Amino acid sequence: MPRGHKSKLRAREKRRQARAKNAQEEEASPGPFYGCPHQAIPGASMPTSPNMPMGEQSTFSHSYASTSDQNLDEKSSDDSEDTEDWCKDPINHNVVLLVQFLMEKYRKKEVITKADMLKYVVKTSKNHFNEILKRASEHMELAFGIDLKEVDPTRHCYALFNKLEHTFDGVMGEEKMPSSGLLMIVLGVIFMNDNCVSETEIWNVLSMMGVYANRKHFIYGDPKKVITEDMVQLKYLEYQQVPNSNPPSFEFTWGPRACAEISKMKILEFWAKIHDTTPDSFPTLYEAALKDEEERAQARAIARAHTAAMASPYSRAAMCSSSHTNI
Repeated sequence: MPRGHKSKLRAREKRRQARAKNAQEEEASPGPFYGCPHQAIPGASMPTSPNMPMGEQSTFSHSYASTSDQNLDEKSSDDSEDTEDWCKDPINHNVVLLVQFLMEKYRKKEVITKADMLKYVVKTSKNHFNEILKRASEHMELAFGIDLKEVDPTRHCYALFNKLEHTFDGVMGEEKMPSSGLLMIVLGVIFMNDNCVSETEIWNVLSMMGVYANRKHFIYGDPKKVITEDMVQLKYLEYQQVPNSNPPSFEFTWGPRACAEISKMKILEFWAKIHDTTPDSFPTLYEAALKDEEERAQARAIARAHTAAMASPYSRAAMCSSSHTNI
């Protein structure tokens, strides 16, 4: 065997052993953030639904599609090499640092300024600041469901906003980043599967993003607990056993709180951004989302009319009472 080929095999085996060791350490005590964010951020690779255009590529093009067992180790080695190459790019390296910086600012609820980002993060790549900020914003949105917005153009101050107006950060714990991004992905999978999906399918999708039921995740902590307990208790998801299933199997649907607070159009817009396209690229889902928007608008109109009708008698009574008092 050629000497060069032997060296490659030894290097690959060392990487495989290092990955196995790191996986064990991560499972025992996951760190707050590791390496490059593109590998485990939602959107790194998302499955194609029946309504999704074939060949549609995500914003982050790296693929985690399933491979056969005999090719898995070789693919993992290639993934590791791709990740190393990705991180060597100075712009990508600054994206990683800026995401970490934004995560810390969000946890501490501190003001974010362009001056601080340039001073503490983007030190040597100031000419690429706009591109670095754009990529970091995309990571924050897809991983955490958080939007970065400039709130003061004069002083260049920014703030982070949860994509879901009603969030469960307080319940999940202030020390963790919000799981809104994970929730929106699960809701999207349910929506794309006729509003009911098996637990197996949920984990098939999430595993493509590096999120597993039996493994701690550096962003979401214990994903299985978050999805099957926390989100269920908060009524964002319903998790129930499939009738007459043996062995028992479970399925997910939207919970009452998700139905009340989150529109299907918002979920579809999120998924469209993951796939670097527009909501109307998914005609069937777009039509369903438009119908949902109309129904919500009608419900709001009825609620306003009911409130006005209820308030009218009280207003007349108050006016009568006031006039009698003046007399």
